[in-house]
Amino acid sequence: MSSTSSTPSVLPTSTVVIYSGGMDSYTILHRAIREGLDVHALSFDYGQRHARELDVAARVCKQLNIPHQIVDIRAIHSLIDNSALTNPDQAMPTGDYADDNLRATVVPNRNMILLSLAIAKAVNIGAGRVDYGAHGGDHVLYPDCRPEFVDAMNHVAGIANFESVSLHAPYLRTSKTNILREGLAMGLDYQHTWTCYEGRELACGECGSCRERLDAFAANNAVDPLPYAPQTSQESR
Repeated sequence: MSSTSSTPSVLPTSTVVIYSGGMDSYTILHRAIREGLDVHALSFDYGQRHARELDVAARVCKQLNIPHQIVDIRAIHSLIDNSALTNPDQAMPTGDYADDNLRATVVPNRNMILLSLAIAKAVNIGAGRVDYGAHGGDHVLYPDCRPEFVDAMNHVAGIANFESVSLHAPYLRTSKTNILREGLAMGLDYQHTWTCYEGRELACGECGSCRERLDAFAANNAVDPLPYAPQTSQESR
């Protein structure tokens, strides 16, 4: 699988993993652990619609006994609140990912903000890498998940400080189906993730994020271990 990262003269021994608590970052986290790196997980509270993913992330890191920091950046909420993911007054769009119905879920400049902070963390603790879960399925809607953005940020990460940091996005050119396939092959249990844009007791099964997740499980002939609202039929996806 393709990856975007610079090639440092000395291979990194530690990495900062941007860890949301979702499927992709959960797989990235375990991939980095299996590489034998000293992993530091970094999550962000930017005033998103709910904190379910952050709660899941904290539990996983506690179970794995790896350092985990949740950074409170809610002070910037008013700068990025024109999104269904940050403004609870906006209706959450449903259906499969498409330009005409899910553009409302774009959070302005989110990944540039989060990557900048993760790079700062990496420099601060002497980590040579930042791991980030952008994947090919995000390209249609999210400009800050596209290869040209990741390549540009990787270049900046190499020159913004005295210490060079590489940006590692191993799933940049692959699908969620393939990410899940790799995770299942590693024996990962995806009940320890949260994907739904809603923060209810059960995943809604209707938002674009849920539907993409269910499609990935179906494509792998696997059953999602998360419980869904009654109207959701995994078999029908």
